[in-house]
Amino acid sequence: MLTGNTFPSPVIVTFIESPGWSCYYQYIVKGWAKLKGTNRRLVWALTILVFFFLAAAARIWYIQVHQGEYYTRMALAGETMQVSLEDYPRGRILDRNLVPLTGSYSANRVVVFPQLLEDPGAVAGRLAALMGVEPAALKTSLSDRPVVLPYPVSGSLREAVEREGLNGVVVAPYSFRYGPRVLAAHVVGHLGRIEGPAEMEDLMQSSGKIYRLSDWTGRQGLEYFYEEKLKGNYPYGFAGICTDARGGLLPGLPALVNTGLGDSSRSDIVTTIDSGIQDVVERVMDRSISKGAVVVMDTASGDILAMSSRPNYNPDPAILGHQSPYNDERFINQAVSLFQPGSVFKVVVAAAALSEGVVKPETLFYCRGAEDSPLRCWKPEGHGRINFSQAFAQSCNPVFVSIGQDLGADRLIAYARRMGLDSQSVLGFPLAPDTRQNLDLIAGKYNLANSSIGQGPVLATPLQITVMTNIVASGGLYMEPRLVKEILRVKGRAVSFGPADPVRALSPETAGQLGKLMAGVTGEGVGQLAWVARGGSAGKTGSAEVAGEDSMVNAWFSGYTPLDKPRYTITVLVREGVSGAASAAPVFREIAEGVASARVH
Repeated sequence: MLTGNTFPSPVIVTFIESPGWSCYYQYIVKGWAKLKGTNRRLVWALTILVFFFLAAAARIWYIQVHQGEYYTRMALAGETMQVSLEDYPRGRILDRNLVPLTGSYSANRVVVFPQLLEDPGAVAGRLAALMGVEPAALKTSLSDRPVVLPYPVSGSLREAVEREGLNGVVVAPYSFRYGPRVLAAHVVGHLGRIEGPAEMEDLMQSSGKIYRLSDWTGRQGLEYFYEEKLKGNYPYGFAGICTDARGGLLPGLPALVNTGLGDSSRSDIVTTIDSGIQDVVERVMDRSISKGAVVVMDTASGDILAMSSRPNYNPDPAILGHQSPYNDERFINQAVSLFQPGSVFKVVVAAAALSEGVVKPETLFYCRGAEDSPLRCWKPEGHGRINFSQAFAQSCNPVFVSIGQDLGADRLIAYARRMGLDSQSVLGFPLAPDTRQNLDLIAGKYNLANSSIGQGPVLATPLQITVMTNIVASGGLYMEPRLVKEILRVKGRAVSFGPADPVRALSPETAGQLGKLMAGVTGEGVGQLAWVARGGSAGKTGSAEVAGEDSMVNAWFSGYTPLDKPRYTITVLVREGVSGAASAAPVFREIAEGVASARVH
């Protein structure tokens, strides 16, 4: 029983009064009452000792585990003169299967600590001889600080350096953000050096990260969009020498290498890119496209599996040097740039005409070829009597001009919007709206005829054309394209992006009719070079005239494969090509077959 002014808390009362525990409480109280003088003091002392032991253990756990990374960094910074073994301390950009697109390349490098060299000139000469470089070039790399020499180190060279036993010289693994061959360069983006104190202050305030004037930050692509997430405060590894509290060298201690540190300030970006499919696309483009773009989309989800642009570049700042991204076409992501789509836009015209009952697949037309006006057919002698299915397969311009007039601008604009040609939205990949894209211009005087064949004011990106084609492949559903799946944090929850819920853009009946029309293009129409032997394919060619270039066109092919159960939607743009049928269709086929083969293996 408790007496006096001591009132137990409700929790204690509940504990005391609960069945089975009251006897233990009585036992403890009676036992305490029996203790006399010295024994009571001994129990109190032991209790206090246990309390302080538990408090010390909790503090040690907090310092070594919870804040271990921070205190390790602080200790090392105060006791060593360090050089980073990572060129750009940033989180990785990964593909959908967590295969690194950045940060996966590592190679040995020679690290020199001038403070430990007994004869710097002699050591520089010896290293120059081993590495096959000019001694003068090597000497200019040495300073009063530790330095990583920018020369590759083979296995035999490493053995030679280690045999020399040069004090102050070590060979260490060095992590590079970009390797010799970077996939999806225009998606990854590139870095640029901080331009001054004002930019550095802005970055520090907006991100809460540590920045220095010598740091590099994202300038384009994911490197730019996710700068605050990717930026790391510390390198994962370093080489250093031990110093005293005033920075003086501690004699007799060798250089040390540590590559086991973490950095909880970084996050990794997981994209929807499939590095295997991206590799297929890049290799085909290297052979076939000097200017243009390719997009590969997962038909069922809208995930972008590959996105590539040409001309290409390596985003490594050491390779880029001081080249300006604003005056060089290589830095432009053509996959999200606007071009006249040419006859691939006839998919929109056909969707509107079929949905609105303007035509049926068997509706008859007559093509006079070169005699037709205002826009002549590509076939000088004309197609003669032709039904709508045949006109689509043969990409007959006069037929689509006639259909466009029957539809009217308002209905054509409405279906272009419904099929995603006014949206530049990509999940996880913010894009600035391009004001040149204005579908309302279709309604302008004299514009409807040109617009009906994808010329005049009609502009679209290869990604938008992919989304348009994917609506047909998916049975009429609009899938918002997605390029980033999630952000992985070292500490804390991952942040996910979508995928967004599909939206019905076309009826299943209209989508089915369009699918048959597009299968006719590859089966017996102008796009037969895009036919995929294994599984079949469907699609649409396009040849958009280039202003000021009489003989060159922007050649398009956009389609999907396999035919029965579409899995991949692919768009190919070959700038300054011959025609969609001759230039883009064969590239589509090669990529589709390569992707199918990559999936099998």
